[in-house]
Amino acid sequence: MDTAKPLSDTLEAYAQRSVTWLNGVGLRPTRQRVALANHLVGDGLDRHVTAESLFEAVTAAGEQVSLATVYNTLRAFCEAGLLREIIVDGSKGYFDTRLDDHPHFYWEDTATLSDAPADQLEICRLPQAPAGAEISAVDVIIRLRRR
Repeated sequence: MDTAKPLSDTLEAYAQRSVTWLNGVGLRPTRQRVALANHLVGDGLDRHVTAESLFEAVTAAGEQVSLATVYNTLRAFCEAGLLREIIVDGSKGYFDTRLDDHPHFYWEDTATLSDAPADQLEICRLPQAPAGAEISAVDVIIRLRRR
């Protein structure tokens, strides 16, 4: 007996999850936003994407969207609190759907980002912030190279 859901049911579930995600922060679910959200959160899994990798995935799925729209939409998602941007090497931006504080592995050979186990990280002390400033976040990126 085949228990797999029909593709149309799966796509409908992705779209519903995406619309709910957008509506939750008051963003209008335009066609392009929903198309991008489907690839980010449609399946309910956490992921790390670059604008370029998301653009490739969305266009491979047959969606009409420009790279500039992908960049602008990712920025809007970050501003709305739906994504976190993780900067690697001072220029390469990765967008993370997981919003809690957690460390990352950066795989140098594939230029990909993945979650590192937070329970294995211990930060004993942070430096005191300068006068008139407060620490807003601590990003931990552990660079990996395959042997």
